[in-house]
Amino acid sequence: MKIIGFITVIITALLLLQAERDFPNWGDPESPASSYRLSQHYITETYHETVVPNMVTAVLADYRGYDTLFETVVIFTAGIAIIGILRVFGGNQAEHKEPQLTKQKPDLILQTTCRLLLPIIQLFALYVVAHGHHSPGGGFQGGVIFGASFILLALCHDLKYAQKWVPERRILNLAGFGVLLYAGFGVAALMFGENFLDYGILTHLLPGSIEEARSHSMLGVEIGVGFTVTAIMFSIYSLLSSNGKMKEGI
Repeated sequence: MKIIGFITVIITALLLLQAERDFPNWGDPESPASSYRLSQHYITETYHETVVPNMVTAVLADYRGYDTLFETVVIFTAGIAIIGILRVFGGNQAEHKEPQLTKQKPDLILQTTCRLLLPIIQLFALYVVAHGHHSPGGGFQGGVIFGASFILLALCHDLKYAQKWVPERRILNLAGFGVLLYAGFGVAALMFGENFLDYGILTHLLPGSIEEARSHSMLGVEIGVGFTVTAIMFSIYSLLSSNGKMKEGI
């Protein structure tokens, strides 16, 4: 079996090296990307078409919206796969006893510091999501920060305490809702007779011009990404820290 796997890796590597010969040279002005003047279009026309100063956000959430949608789906699928593998339901506790962690007394300094920092961290996460149009940020970054705030809450108290705010069922609902929210903007565009994720047609639902509708839609899909990333990030921590039981944790 190892020999078959080794041969497969060698063949795949040879095919990739052969395909690499077809790639354009670094900085080649005649490469497809330069020939079609795509990058120049993004640089010069992004603001006029989307009213978004941050062209990176416009490329990710608008021009390359399909790719970003399926990146969000990949995160959701990876989270569901991890839950399916690690989650433990019930079972006979007598058959498999794990070493119990030493219970520590609540640390007043840690818990007070956490109580002070938590709203600041979450407010900053919301800022990163909402301000991704104008500066580095967006749903992925803001979702990671928001998920980290719940992890901090679990570390300063315990997992059970953190789950009062984000119980397991709510985590799964938020993860799925984020994907559906993103896809919902595409479905809405289809209902008005345009292409999937063609935000301009959503002027029927959103205020402002076509350009402003694209800008508002990008904010909506970034919020959806933030929901999914936050939920999956905290879910993975909860599973790993509690050996799949989602109870005590570290």
